[in-house]
Amino acid sequence: MKVVIAGAGEVGTHLAKMLSKEDHDIVLMDDNPDKLASISSEVDLLTITGSAHSFEDLKETGLAKADLFIAVTPYEERNVLACSMAKFLGVERTIARINNSEYLQERYRIKLDRMGINELIYPESLAAKEIVASIKQTGTRQLIEFSNGKLLLLGVKIRENAPILNKTLAELSYIDEGILAVAINRGGETIIPHGKDYILNGDIVFFITTRASQQKVFELTGKKQFGIKNIMIIGGSRIAQKTIEKLGDQYRIKVIENDRECCEKLADRFKNALIINGDGRNLELLKEEGLENMDAFIAVTGNSETNILGCHLAKSLGVKRSIAEVENLAFMDTAENMDIGSIINKKLIAASYIYRFTLNAEIANVKCLTASEAEVFEFIVKPNAKITEKQIKDLDLPEETKIGGYIRGEQGYVADGSTQIEAGDRVAVFTLPSGIKKLEKFFK
Repeated sequence: MKVVIAGAGEVGTHLAKMLSKEDHDIVLMDDNPDKLASISSEVDLLTITGSAHSFEDLKETGLAKADLFIAVTPYEERNVLACSMAKFLGVERTIARINNSEYLQERYRIKLDRMGINELIYPESLAAKEIVASIKQTGTRQLIEFSNGKLLLLGVKIRENAPILNKTLAELSYIDEGILAVAINRGGETIIPHGKDYILNGDIVFFITTRASQQKVFELTGKKQFGIKNIMIIGGSRIAQKTIEKLGDQYRIKVIENDRECCEKLADRFKNALIINGDGRNLELLKEEGLENMDAFIAVTGNSETNILGCHLAKSLGVKRSIAEVENLAFMDTAENMDIGSIINKKLIAASYIYRFTLNAEIANVKCLTASEAEVFEFIVKPNAKITEKQIKDLDLPEETKIGGYIRGEQGYVADGSTQIEAGDRVAVFTLPSGIKKLEKFFK
């Protein structure tokens, strides 16, 4: 597939690196030659210095023969216009990064599609959605819902009090058939586990389960559920704003933001939150504002180090739930090793969302597992797909992949070796990057 990406920022460069591993023909365009020189030294792709809203520069990328155009510059208007221009020049499909939720309203979607903007991505909104899921489901590092919760993925940190500590996955399946461990993050390495693998102290284990069995996951991992009422947010970023919007009026929210003008805007917009003008790095200020009495602490400033240290402090003062935005990929493992709670990275979230449009199989969802190389795909099974020909145990699936469960009609099921997938099923599959292309042929 030929893919043209406009914008060599964090999302664009990460996406380019991700797609280049899959033998796609990648063209990366930006008006900053220094950014392009930096990535071209790391990744095998074609770079073009030019403007995303210039017909002549867009033509130079070979758009007429491209399958996909992705506009992820920092400027929403430029992305929307670039997609419209790219469509006019003959590209098959377009995706625009936005930062205005108005564009997502159904009444505007048809008009935008007619303009040539086929898909929209709002990374800050996707990140906020994950934060809210973490707030509403305590005891997990990550929660992913398939088909409105018919099937669940729970990422859980294993401690010494976990009843399943040092047990094999085969033993776990005997305890409860409604729970399946599909991925393990251990010491920075991601494992797609099998029956003889053990669950060890310090592992982050990703379980696939149903609503009926999710409480059993918490029992087996020694996690106690707790209610959240008081929330402190450091940083008044767009992620913070979307989070406040999605949380609604059922929480007591306190926001600390350093920029006075931003504070005034937040105060005018959100009546359900107390906005404080101050430095989120100031320990005394955080204590004065009652950090020790908070149920949850969310750090979403533009600085990864500040967010990590803020969550570390919150944990040391007894705050049960902490969430840090860590955009610097080099800090991801460090943050995880510091045991600061949940970690979000909007460029990984955005790249995973976009990635599904580069595959031939029909995919409803793609998610990157936090602090892990593994990805989870929600495939919609086509008639006569190879995956429907035999039971799972006889399919000769790649070793680096694992089918976790499937949704048939209105019911979610955890998969096992004797499961027979049918056309129309929605299947949750976990894989390392090396298994993605091998997996695709089973769902074409």
